[in-house]
Amino acid sequence: MNHYLTIIGAGLAGSEAAWQAARRGVPVRLYEMRPGKMTPAHKTGLFAELVCSNSLKSDSLSRGPGILKAELRRLGSLIMQAADRTRVPAGDALAVDRELFAQTITEALEREPLVEVIREEVTEIPAEGPVIVASGPLTSQPLARNLFRFTGQEYLFFYDAISPIVDAETINREVCFLASRYEKGEAAYWNCPLNREQYEAFVTALLSAEKTLHADYDPQELFEGCLPVEVIAARGPDTLRFGPMKPVGLVDPRTGEQPYAVVQLRPENNALTMYNLVGFQTSLKYGEQQRVFRMIPGLEQAEFLRFGAVHRNTFINAPTLLRPTMQSRQREDLFFAGQITGVEGYLESTASGWLAGVNAARLLQGEEPVALPVETICGALFHHICSADPDHFQPMNANFGLLPPVERDKRKSKKEQREARGPECLAALERFLAQHPDVMRSAK
Repeated sequence: MNHYLTIIGAGLAGSEAAWQAARRGVPVRLYEMRPGKMTPAHKTGLFAELVCSNSLKSDSLSRGPGILKAELRRLGSLIMQAADRTRVPAGDALAVDRELFAQTITEALEREPLVEVIREEVTEIPAEGPVIVASGPLTSQPLARNLFRFTGQEYLFFYDAISPIVDAETINREVCFLASRYEKGEAAYWNCPLNREQYEAFVTALLSAEKTLHADYDPQELFEGCLPVEVIAARGPDTLRFGPMKPVGLVDPRTGEQPYAVVQLRPENNALTMYNLVGFQTSLKYGEQQRVFRMIPGLEQAEFLRFGAVHRNTFINAPTLLRPTMQSRQREDLFFAGQITGVEGYLESTASGWLAGVNAARLLQGEEPVALPVETICGALFHHICSADPDHFQPMNANFGLLPPVERDKRKSKKEQREARGPECLAALERFLAQHPDVMRSAK
C-alpha cells in the first residue's frame, strides 16, 4: 500500500475527499484532466465546477437537501464552506456564484501543502491504493473502459440536461416581477407570468421544436429529477404547470392575482448579471431554444449567454459493487465517490466524497472505515445506493423517503412532523460522532 492517497477527479466529490484526507494528515495526489482534456459539459479547469445549475437546493431543515447541508456543515465540509461564502440571493434555497465558488475551492486545495495537484488524464485504476475514483458522470472513455473491465458489470447510462442562462439586462422587467415563492426569504427570482393562451402556445411550440437527442435514445435513461422541459411537456398539457412552471405561491403585484403559469429566473452570480431558467433543462437545438424560449413573456429580447444542452452520464451499479463505506466490494483499498456511484446532486456527491476521503485516510492510518448511520440523510443515502435492487438501480438524491420510518405523534400535522426530521437527523449524527470521536478528532 502506498503512503499517499490517489484521487481521480477534482469535481465536488474529489475535491471534498482530498480536503478531508489532507486535514487528517494524509498526503494526496489529486488528478484532474481539465483543462488539458475537457468534457462535453465543463467550460474551465477549475475544481468543483458546477455545470448544470448554480442552485444547491433548499437550505431548510424541513427538507432533505437542507438537512444534508446541515450535516455537511457539522462534518467540516470544504464544499459547504465555499458555498456559504459565495452564496447569491435565492429565497430559501442556497445558490452560489459558480465562478467564485469553484475558484474558492481550487485555491484552497492548491494552497494545501499535503495536496499535490497533477493535471493529466488517468486512463486506468492504479494497482496500488488507496485510490478514490471520483471521475464524475462524464468519465473519459479510456478510464470508463478500464472500470468496465475491473467491475465485470454493465454500466448504466442516463441523459442529464442543463438549463439556459440569459443576460440580466435583456429581461423585460416591465413584464416580469421580482418575488420568491410564498414570499420565503428575499425576493430573489424574476418571474415571467403567462396567461392560459400564452402557456398553451408555448407548449405547442415546445413540443414541435427540433431536438438534438438521437431518435433512438431510451426515455428510461432520463433521470426523473433532471428531465428536459420538452420531455415533461410531452407527458400532458398541464404537466409543466404542475412542474417547473407552477405558479403556486406567486402573486403578480400588478394584478394581485396568481398567473396561469410562471417561468422563474434565478441569479447565477453575485453581480446579478446572469439568470438561469429554473427547471428548463433542454435538448432543443440552439436556434430552437432562442425561438421558443423568447415566447416567454419578459424574454422576448433575451440574449442567451449559455444554451441548454444534454449530455450522457455514467454511473456504476452500486448495489453490486459498493459498501456503505464507499469501498469497492472487490478491493478494500479502492473507493468510489460522486455521481459515478449513483448519487444524484451536487451535495450528495460532496457527501460521498467526504466519506470516501475520511475512510481512505483511516485505512491508510490503520483504522477501520466507518459507515454513517441510516438515521442521517447522508447515511440513509449511502445505505440506499449500496442495497437497492441492482436490476432497477437509478440515481438517487437526498429525500425523506430514504430515512427509516419512525412512530409519529398523530396530534402533529404533517408539516410539524417534517420539521422534526431535521433535528432528529442531526441528533443521530451527534450520537455517531460521540461514539466515534476519532472521525473528527484527527482533523487539523
